[in-house]
Amino acid sequence: MDFNVKKLASDAGLFFTRAVQFTEEKLGQAEKTELDAHFENLLARADSTKNWTEKIFRQTEVLLQPNPSARIEEFLYEKLDRKIPSRATNGELLGQYMLEAANEFGPGTPYGSTLVKVGESQRRLGGAEREFMQSTAINFLTPLRNFLEGDWRTISKERRLLENLRLDLDVCKARLKKAKTAEAKAAADHELRVAQTEFDRQAELTRLLLEGISSTHVNHLRCLHEFVEAQATYYAQCHQYMQDLQKQLGSANGEVFPTAFVNTNPTPVPGGSSPSSAATLPVQPSPSPLDTGALSIEEVQPPATGTRKAKVLYDYDAADTSELSLLADELITVYTVPGMDPDWLVGERGNQKGKVPVTYLELLS
Repeated sequence: MDFNVKKLASDAGLFFTRAVQFTEEKLGQAEKTELDAHFENLLARADSTKNWTEKIFRQTEVLLQPNPSARIEEFLYEKLDRKIPSRATNGELLGQYMLEAANEFGPGTPYGSTLVKVGESQRRLGGAEREFMQSTAINFLTPLRNFLEGDWRTISKERRLLENLRLDLDVCKARLKKAKTAEAKAAADHELRVAQTEFDRQAELTRLLLEGISSTHVNHLRCLHEFVEAQATYYAQCHQYMQDLQKQLGSANGEVFPTAFVNTNPTPVPGGSSPSSAATLPVQPSPSPLDTGALSIEEVQPPATGTRKAKVLYDYDAADTSELSLLADELITVYTVPGMDPDWLVGERGNQKGKVPVTYLELLS
């Protein structure tokens, strides 16, 4: 083993003189060579770029993988230079469970067939999420990581070297001031010239690296556009999948539920309503044929079977004596009669009876 004692002693002495200079500067007992304002601005801009890039990078990782344990596992695989095992997304898992449940309940039953439709949609949503995660990792996270682990480390290394040379320069300036003899002044002046040359050369190199931050911003801007495009494509796919699912479920509602209970176009209705539901109040139904038919509401009798309990979702003011006014959250009994408009039911509350719009109700049993 080549052990150079002289070099070790020289390095130790250099470290000591730098430490003394740094301490005296902090105590205000020594002068410090200041960098020009432009250089300081470049340093501040570089530090800001590094800090915000790091925050954006970390939070994007959280967005793509909210599970901290999974992120740690992926980090370890990357450091060990091993392939990260494929992991199903939450949507894919949910879809798989729904399909398995449908097989057990019977895919021919209403519940089972609906589970199949929803499960397939969840699997498609999970697949779209996987594509978005992969695209973002390649086109957005990788460039950010390359900057933090590559360019920024180089900049930090050169900045540390510049700071060391700056300390050496100030040490030489202090020695020149303390020199008494002509010989000592000449030696100190020579050391100062050498230190100044090395400092200027390192300052120029560091300046070029710092000015390269502008190119980094341009590169990250392009990556940001690609991230937005990937995210827009992902959400558009999700929206399309859910629209297709709604159409499938809507076409099956007539076979599974009475058509009177399907509301496909909710819009706000003026008048008394629950504040939390004001934005989703249903359309007020058109008058029932009972208004013009031969059968009056007083003559309607409840069927032997088929009555149901219903919870009132919104306040409703009766338009005439054939209708029943409603208060949000109350429970009433409802039923239908032959020939009645499917948008209406007959509602009873104690001795009161009248027509009620089905879109204001939540059927309980």
